[in-house]
Amino acid sequence: MAGGSSPCASCKLLRRRCAKDCIFAPFFRPDDPHKFAIVHKVFGASNISKMLQELPVHQRADAVSSLVYEANARVRDPVYGCVGAISYLQNQVSDLQMQLAVAQAEILCIQMQQDPTLPIQIDPNNFNNNLPQYLSFASSSNVIQDPLKRESLWT
Repeated sequence: MAGGSSPCASCKLLRRRCAKDCIFAPFFRPDDPHKFAIVHKVFGASNISKMLQELPVHQRADAVSSLVYEANARVRDPVYGCVGAISYLQNQVSDLQMQLAVAQAEILCIQMQQDPTLPIQIDPNNFNNNLPQYLSFASSSNVIQDPLKRESLWT
């Protein structure tokens, strides 16, 4: 038992005596048994032990955090795990970038309607450079169209 009176969560779950030099004790406290249970379910105690032993001591805490994160993701999504979560977040970023481009184009149109003599100046630091991919300006009027929906966003 590493410094405490009760075995670590891993030794408790595995029903074994927690040795003084238990590799799991610093990372799987007895008051948080779910953390080891989920990692054990996905990776197995033997594999976790081997991974931790191969790492320098200063990297083990980060490795355990990563294993817990991956195990939770794998339980939520057994097929894709973390990759599914990353893909979902990347899609959200793309959607938000497109929404931002639409909003910036709408602001530009409002400014042009208020003063049509203003030259169009786009600040590359403030304007999404991918705007042409998402939007097209109608040549005959100041209408912004969404090419994906084939409808006018504004007339």
